[in-house]
Amino acid sequence: MDRIRIRGGRPLSGEIKVGGAKNAALPLMVAGMLTDDRLVLTNVPRLADVQTMTLLIQQHGVAVDNVTNDARSLSIGGPISNTEAPYDIVRKMRASFLVLGPLLARVGEARVSLPGGCGIGARPIDLHLKGLEQLGARIELEGGYIDARVDGRLKGAKIVFPFVSVGATENLLMAATLAEGRTVLANAAREPEIGDLAAGLVAMGARISGIGSDTLTVDGVDRLHGAEHAIIPDRIETGSYACAAAISGGSVFLRDARLDHLGATVRILREAGVDITEQPDGLMVTRLNGLHGVDVMTEPYPGFPTDMQAQLMALLSVADGASMVTETIFENRFMHVPELNRMGARINVHGASAIVRGVPGLSGAPVMATDLRASLSLILAGLAAQGETIVNRVYHLDRGYEAVEQKLAACGVDIERISG
Repeated sequence: MDRIRIRGGRPLSGEIKVGGAKNAALPLMVAGMLTDDRLVLTNVPRLADVQTMTLLIQQHGVAVDNVTNDARSLSIGGPISNTEAPYDIVRKMRASFLVLGPLLARVGEARVSLPGGCGIGARPIDLHLKGLEQLGARIELEGGYIDARVDGRLKGAKIVFPFVSVGATENLLMAATLAEGRTVLANAAREPEIGDLAAGLVAMGARISGIGSDTLTVDGVDRLHGAEHAIIPDRIETGSYACAAAISGGSVFLRDARLDHLGATVRILREAGVDITEQPDGLMVTRLNGLHGVDVMTEPYPGFPTDMQAQLMALLSVADGASMVTETIFENRFMHVPELNRMGARINVHGASAIVRGVPGLSGAPVMATDLRASLSLILAGLAAQGETIVNRVYHLDRGYEAVEQKLAACGVDIERISG
């Protein structure tokens, strides 16, 4: 099993190209199942999750082909010949559950395994199912699978989410594009990835208004057609490498990064002592004099993202003063804390909050990655630590970050992947 070895103490210096957003690429790939024509996606990140989604879509009978040799452009589309999404694939990645809405909208039936993904806490699917029922689907749960059917076409409805859910917004948005009549999604998620999915669907002929707001209105059409769409840059990768520059005391240019997608992340990093300057083709990130403790609470966009919580905590572990980090999205997303503490951090968890008391420095140690974002958090800690840090179980990392060790090594970090 691969590991990442880091010898800390070297400030980042150079340029990192931010790749396409994983959390935009996956639903957009699923959107390709809504038409027999070809949806061509560009700026596709090369990640394990993209490979898993490719396998899932292909087993439904839909073609997924590389347009370019580097696999950064994919062509998706064709008839659906199989409506079952099996446990062996869906358990690897929660985004697999997004095929449910398109299958129902396109062919009127679906059998989808209950989802898996990182073990960061319960992520219930009831909003997906209740919303699809409001659109006319009949749903049963049996043997760990969701069996869903609809007579004829789905029917438009007004769906009010009791709380913001990115996955449910995406699933119902895709389903509504082929529903009969008008669907209104109220209290919808506003993440940039939702806007990117909506833009891709509009390019395919969907009629969607309110993009970027918390109310999406969809007027269903009889069919969608092919299109070409470029995936937005990954705002979580942007934030992660901004933390890398800051925690190492360096400076890095993040090519293609977009300030307007960062939401509260840029405000929190600036409060912590990180200079982020917008340039025509990216962002320049530099640590100023020192890092300062800040209080932060994870919230739906444009609030501070839960997917940046672990990385920020690594940064705050070496900041002056105390910080409080409160997690409101997932109840089990502090599993990186014991590993950071092994490296000398002073972090105490009290329920949904963690108190971080900054220390002058961290010490290298063998640590274990527990989920995708925790993996990057431990690498960040290794950048600031004295001595050698070995991060084990980095297969989590490969689900959401492309070539981390190569990008950091190109900026002067002493880092390498150890295979076996």
